[in-house]
Amino acid sequence: MKEVRLHGRGGQGAVTSAELVAIAGIDEGKYAQAFPSFGPE
Repeated sequence: MKEVRLHGRGGQGAVTSAELVAIAGIDEGKYAQAFPSFGPE
């Protein structure tokens, strides 16, 4: 099992990047999840 964590601030594309990494893993036949988390706003 591998864990990849992406961190970013608003507008840096971290959520989009996490989704793309998850989709790439799924395309390779792996199990993947993306959990966007937003701190206090």
